[in-house]
Amino acid sequence: MKLDNSALAQLDIAKPTYDRSEISVGIVHFGVGGFHRAHQAMYVDALMEQGLAAEWGICGVGVMPADRQMAEVMAAQNGLYTLMLEKPDGTREARVIGSIIDYRYAPDDPEAVIELLAAPSTRIVSLTITEGGYNIDNLGEGVTVFGLVADALARRRERGIGSPTIVSCDNIEGNGDVARYAFTTHADRAYPGLGEWITANTKFPNSMVDRITPATTAESIDVVATEFGVDDRWPVVAEPFTSWVLEDDFCDGRPPFEEVGVLLVDDVTPYELMKLRLLNASHQSLCYFAYLAGYRLVHDAAGDPLFAEFLQAYMDDEATPTLKPVPGIDLPDYKRTLIERFANPGVKDTVARLCYGSSDRIPKWLLPVIRENLKTGVPIRLSAATVASWARYAEGVDEQGEPIDVQDQLADTLVPLARSQRDNPTAFIENTAVFGDLAASERFVEAYVWALESLHRDGARTTLQALMSQDTA
Repeated sequence: MKLDNSALAQLDIAKPTYDRSEISVGIVHFGVGGFHRAHQAMYVDALMEQGLAAEWGICGVGVMPADRQMAEVMAAQNGLYTLMLEKPDGTREARVIGSIIDYRYAPDDPEAVIELLAAPSTRIVSLTITEGGYNIDNLGEGVTVFGLVADALARRRERGIGSPTIVSCDNIEGNGDVARYAFTTHADRAYPGLGEWITANTKFPNSMVDRITPATTAESIDVVATEFGVDDRWPVVAEPFTSWVLEDDFCDGRPPFEEVGVLLVDDVTPYELMKLRLLNASHQSLCYFAYLAGYRLVHDAAGDPLFAEFLQAYMDDEATPTLKPVPGIDLPDYKRTLIERFANPGVKDTVARLCYGSSDRIPKWLLPVIRENLKTGVPIRLSAATVASWARYAEGVDEQGEPIDVQDQLADTLVPLARSQRDNPTAFIENTAVFGDLAASERFVEAYVWALESLHRDGARTTLQALMSQDTA
């Protein structure tokens, strides 16, 4: 049955029981992809089921050319979609989510989006625009998130309307602080003095978001149709685990997120570092070695005892020493369950997805671990080996001689550097735009070069075995 408002009553799965016609927009979200729909929109939907969020409906906004397809699907399905959870035991659970009540493709009518953002009823602007989306030196031409928000905040200032809270849900250390800098800097370029108004009036709470959400596939669409009877053009698949830790710092109210399991805190930093340096950096520690060794699905690699041992050692020996105390979290249990989550066969996450956009990810998630441990004398050999595995992957040819499609915004720079490293082993890490001064660290270079030479000589699996069996750096 094709999913839309008219089909809801006939669907035989969990679905909204609230009256969606009585929901009004209070949140405007940029970047309605799989993660937002598996996470933030799911939490808001859960609140609506309890009658606690009628004024907090979500209007999604797309600005990228690829977002046009989402606009078409959202229009056809009245904003409805299916969230399907893949459990480790092979069972599935599904629910139709109803919290997205509108969607705008900004290039078609930027003025309407600016007015929506400027409306007093819009009290939260949230974002999943990827780790690379906050680069103020590359904000793009035409319709952009930063341009739309700057125009809207300028109108609010002129009209005497308070500011919305801006909530980044991206995987960046200090994501709220990063968003504050990007938005104020861009606003000042467009409207001199607006940055000062934003600083005085706009809140940017930091947050930690956690749920593994692979890309939707044709197989996912078929499963939703055959097992749950829903003809959904763009369902979302996710693991059962979900977590959101959010600083309780808002300008003009917020949904009662604590009623649906969101942890509201004064300082999100310890939770953020835990997630970025354990989960996200471990994904990077896994993916390049895994791809070179011939794995294409994350659960297959994470289920390999050698890879699991490597991840556990990275988390225990190198990541954990850089973390702050995390109130209420059992760190050994969190690390153990991370590997179990990676090994969930139902999620079918791809190794290629984890390898995507490495130049945005590695500097934000792994290099801070290396730099901190270089200062304190903690080992860095496993982290350095991960960087070497990225450099080997970036050569664009796997161990069987097959081409690798290196998907990275800096691929035109990084691939030629990687291909020159058999003659100059430090060529890749001499790129200061990505690595800063790491190539000047003798301890890092020694560990990195050992791993890179081992990868070239012996391959990924043998390199991991050596790393696990002896101190090589």
